Amino acid sequence: MTIILDAMGSDQHPVPEIQAAITAAELYGEEIILVGSQELIEPKLKALNVKNLPVVIEDAPDLVEMGEKPVEAARRKPRNSMAVGLGLIKSGRGQAFVTAGNTGAAMFNALRILGRIPGVARPGLTALFPVKNGRCAVVDIGANSDCRPEFLLQFAVMGSVYSESVLHINQPRVGLLSNGEEAGKGNALVHDTYPLLEKSGLNFIGNVEGKELFGGEADVVVTDGFTGNILLKSSEAVAKLLVDILKVELTSSFTTKIGALLAKPAFGKIKQLLDPAETGAAPLLGIDGLVFVGHGRSDSRALVNAIRVAREAVQADLLENLRLAIKDRLALLETSDATHSE
Repeated sequence: MTIILDAMGSDQHPVPEIQAAITAAELYGEEIILVGSQELIEPKLKALNVKNLPVVIEDAPDLVEMGEKPVEAARRKPRNSMAVGLGLIKSGRGQAFVTAGNTGAAMFNALRILGRIPGVARPGLTALFPVKNGRCAVVDIGANSDCRPEFLLQFAVMGSVYSESVLHINQPRVGLLSNGEEAGKGNALVHDTYPLLEKSGLNFIGNVEGKELFGGEADVVVTDGFTGNILLKSSEAVAKLLVDILKVELTSSFTTKIGALLAKPAFGKIKQLLDPAETGAAPLLGIDGLVFVGHGRSDSRALVNAIRVAREAVQADLLENLRLAIKDRLALLETSDATHSE
């Protein structure tokens, strides 16, 4: 297996990417291709005196900055690290692409170079939320601010396949994010999506609110990218706030310090559960290739976990499972629509 890592993606590039590539190559003994400016990467890699590790450099001299507009940047900088890396996936040189760069640029370049899985209208970015007794796949968390009902239906199908293939959840429960559990709640998008999910053949459990999501009552939750992105960033901010408050309060007196020392293993597990770096990167489901997007502030640990997540997707044959599921589900819905119209 070969994983392609965008060496110019993170805020501190290319140092975290180089460190992650070395660590992953040591862990798995498999090739990692660092895509980026060879002039910048090569001396840093050589300075670490790493020998006999399957870490190679693919030169990509152009850089897409976080603040740049994806379409304009891609046109002005055709040899950017994302375009070159995704080109390696297209040619079969690697099995998955990982970046901590601009999400919009990753989406645009992936669509331009790899295209969509046949039958997919819009790819969806997927995050694994820590919930009671496990994790919940939430789609979309930022790739599509404006959505139509059929987009959310496809998000549900792809999220279910991801949960089955990678998380090994049988018949994942699918929920539709809304402001109430009742079928009549929600905005126009939720109202129009609900009947599509009802007849989809998925294990649809209806509308869910935040309390059901974090209570672990759904395995997959679908929403538009605007709402999903706010949900993700708000959840991460609240998690950080809780950890910070606990840290201050547990060190505020001698008595609480003793209690904190005794409870340290439990607090360590909680911190690990709430840390986005543990997940590493989110899959861009619906692209005809395996593409994973991480935080711009990713450090080397986050990027190693991103590589791990990408490897798991390759091992689970996620891409082929998505292709088959989309094809089968579309055929089922077309048959259902034809029967209904008769």
